[in-house]
Amino acid sequence: MQATKIPLRIDEPPHLLLWSADELAPMLLGLTFGMMIGEALICTVIGFFITSLYRKFRDNNPDGYLLHMLYNMGILPPKGRAMINPYIKRLFP
Repeated sequence: MQATKIPLRIDEPPHLLLWSADELAPMLLGLTFGMMIGEALICTVIGFFITSLYRKFRDNNPDGYLLHMLYNMGILPPKGRAMINPYIKRLFP
């Protein structure tokens, strides 16, 4: 059997210039909101700082950590039918 080369970055989100799509979203939302209220530069800079904080958080934790944290807090609804309620911390047989 011949080994198949799989690219290392196959599961990453799409990139635009230096940022991935999840990093670019706060900056674009800040720009959009800033254009509506007339303070585009300030809101874009705030979005850039939020992006840098998110990047530090993402790089220091394993993949999917944020989604697991949101599920555990009860913010993200489960996709499967067999998922238990995240607020139940102790399960009895």
